[in-house]
Amino acid sequence: MPTAPALISVEHINLKHQNQYTLEKVSFELKQGDFITLIGPNGAGKSSLIKILLGLIKADSGSIWRANNLRIGYTPQHFSPNPFIPISVFDFLNLNQKVGVHFLEQTSALTGIEGLLNAQLKNLSGGELQRVLLTRALLHRPNVLILDEPAQNLDVNGQMQLYQLIQYIHKQQNCAVLMVSHDLHRVMRESTKVLCLYHHICCMGKPESILKDAQFNDLFAAQMDDLMATYKHHHNHYHKN
Repeated sequence: MPTAPALISVEHINLKHQNQYTLEKVSFELKQGDFITLIGPNGAGKSSLIKILLGLIKADSGSIWRANNLRIGYTPQHFSPNPFIPISVFDFLNLNQKVGVHFLEQTSALTGIEGLLNAQLKNLSGGELQRVLLTRALLHRPNVLILDEPAQNLDVNGQMQLYQLIQYIHKQQNCAVLMVSHDLHRVMRESTKVLCLYHHICCMGKPESILKDAQFNDLFAAQMDDLMATYKHHHNHYHKN
């Protein structure tokens, strides 16, 4: 079976802040069809890694290779519409980009926001806003979707619906997905690969193998007790705070 082509290849990325490593020797590949979930404690360097991938900041050393046909769709971790600026969902989706009306309508139908196009962006619920942001990301016709905590601040039902939509888009469009998430239940169910980051890559692999990794269990001991009570954990890896 042929190996899927790499879309992004990261090799030995290092980033320091005040003489402390934010990222140290980080290497991985994102290939066509991958669904990689990036997990790690707060302050582990996840947001910095995303910014480097997007070209917003530069690593101190290391290299990033990007495919010539790379098209990235991105949803940020934090986005709050300005309550004093009236803008409709339709106008927001067209902001700073030219989108064909038919393609916009198709994409809006895919994400289930076709009934919100005339609504004011500032009046949307959290779940509606996340779907609008996902729609805008898809209007770039991406072969890579980078989603930074897309279900943050949503209730359980909203989280489930959004994750199901992301999984459907991944399968239907065969785009690679790199998603930052703290939801271990979804990590185990949806990902083709899990990348566990704590400044360096602690472990990386298929969800079922990550569950048995001592470093993963050390970082997420509290959640794992509830999530996988049947697994025996071996805590032999310690991270200094």
